[in-house]
Amino acid sequence: MRDRDEAGRPRNARPRDAYGRPLPRGATGIPTMPDDLSVTPVEALEQAQELLDADRPFHAHEVLEAAWKQAPEAERELWRGLAQMAVGVTHIRRGNGRGARALL
Repeated sequence: MRDRDEAGRPRNARPRDAYGRPLPRGATGIPTMPDDLSVTPVEALEQAQELLDADRPFHAHEVLEAAWKQAPEAERELWRGLAQMAVGVTHIRRGNGRGARALL
């Protein structure tokens, strides 16, 4: 079962590996992005690129997803597409070719 906040929204409470896979509770993982991450478009692109360069596509996806959720309606499809590309790379890194093809 996924952790949720008081309003019932899902939260990233479990530790994760470099590719975003959940680890057992109590394990040491790679820090994830805060659930309430707020970034400007420039910050989102810079952070996502740094994370992709560090082979952390799942975390880049989280940054791009935050930008997508904050973007004006006219820009949301762009941010959604960027976030989905990062998820596609995540699937590649996890060895999930089928998932990567579906997104990319």
